[in-house]
Amino acid sequence: MRLTFDVDNLRRGGCANTIEVHFRDHPNIHAIEVDLDNGQVHFETDRPEIRDDIARRLKKLGYPEKGSIDGIRSVRAKASSLVSCAMGKISRSRDRD
Repeated sequence: MRLTFDVDNLRRGGCANTIEVHFRDHPNIHAIEVDLDNGQVHFETDRPEIRDDIARRLKKLGYPEKGSIDGIRSVRAKASSLVSCAMGKISRSRDRD
């Protein structure tokens, strides 16, 4: 089953790398696809009941579902995503070396 999340704050490859690394070892996720152009993250799983857990984890990383937060929480999520993207970019460049 494919679970799709429309998320805020996806910018570049660093964001994608952060999400992929964070969920890579999740026992119930078989594949992850980050679509930067459309602001979506797709997960392949046999357990659709983990949707809320995935949404919570994405939000904690700074990528909440579109329209799920506003005001100061939205600003906080954007700041969190900037840090996550930067860390993902650093991690990705280290993996290439």
